[in-house]
Amino acid sequence: NSNLSRGEMFKSQTTDDKPLSKRYSAARARWEPIYEVTQIKGDSETHPQLSPDDEFADFETWPPAAWGQEYGADSASYARSALKEGLRQEAELGVNPFQFGMIGSTDAHTGLATADENNFMGKMGLQEPSLYRASQNWYYSASGYAAVWAKENTRESLFAALKRRETYATTGPRMTVRFFGGWTYAASDLQAADPARIGYMRGVPMGGELARAPQDAAPSFLIIATRDPDDASLDRVQVVKGWLDRNGDLHEKVFDVAEADSPMGRAELATVWTDPEFDTDCRAFYYVRVIQIPTPRWTAYDAVRFSLDDLPDEVPLVVRERAYTSPIWYTP
Repeated sequence: NSNLSRGEMFKSQTTDDKPLSKRYSAARARWEPIYEVTQIKGDSETHPQLSPDDEFADFETWPPAAWGQEYGADSASYARSALKEGLRQEAELGVNPFQFGMIGSTDAHTGLATADENNFMGKMGLQEPSLYRASQNWYYSASGYAAVWAKENTRESLFAALKRRETYATTGPRMTVRFFGGWTYAASDLQAADPARIGYMRGVPMGGELARAPQDAAPSFLIIATRDPDDASLDRVQVVKGWLDRNGDLHEKVFDVAEADSPMGRAELATVWTDPEFDTDCRAFYYVRVIQIPTPRWTAYDAVRFSLDDLPDEVPLVVRERAYTSPIWYTP
């Protein structure tokens, strides 16, 4: 849960304050292929202070402002910043120590592992439903789940998918998300009977790598997101890009690539998107973020369940559930 790591999770130095070595970076990439980006103790994708131009960055941010800056917005505590730093380390060492995929988990200690807002059982016994938890423990999140694209439902196949990072995280809803990167996808591919087959045939899935861009080509991405049939509709699909420019500086940008044409959202959003700012000489990563329409947070359900009409002003009652895919990396 890196948002509580006080800047230790993704440091670019060892515990002895020495630069990371190629050997260490290779070992870390091998043994840490996936990362828990969301859970009950908040969201660790990014922080509003680290991504000030991202309107959706302030999501289930831990800790509450009243707790002060004990944990803070250290870039080494959040996934997006770590993915960017990984590009810099790879340019220097030839190995990316932070080339991880995304999953979510609950971190529940009760044995009642549910990430549904309307059935949130808390982290520990003290956070199980009660008259008091919405006012005293409102900062806990009803999150999350790990999604794995495996060839079959066997232990061997699931672990193989985890190792190749073909995974995504959700904050609770069981959305279905496909994300492929390649050089030749076209909008017509979305009309195919099996778009995923084309995705695998012409490119790589989430967690994969692209290299050696063809001349005058930019990467295109085949993206399909479908709502959880028991949850709310989808508001938009975004591509989050991070890159290392020719001067060695790190950047990020969020692109809205598919949006619902109604405040009620859509059951499915699909698109083929090509990076309009691609530079063949710059290392980059891309991942998909899917945003639902606003829905009641678990605190709102508690307010109704226990007839609470005097909750503190800082208690949020609405949530924008989401999914994060594993990145696809581009290496010149």
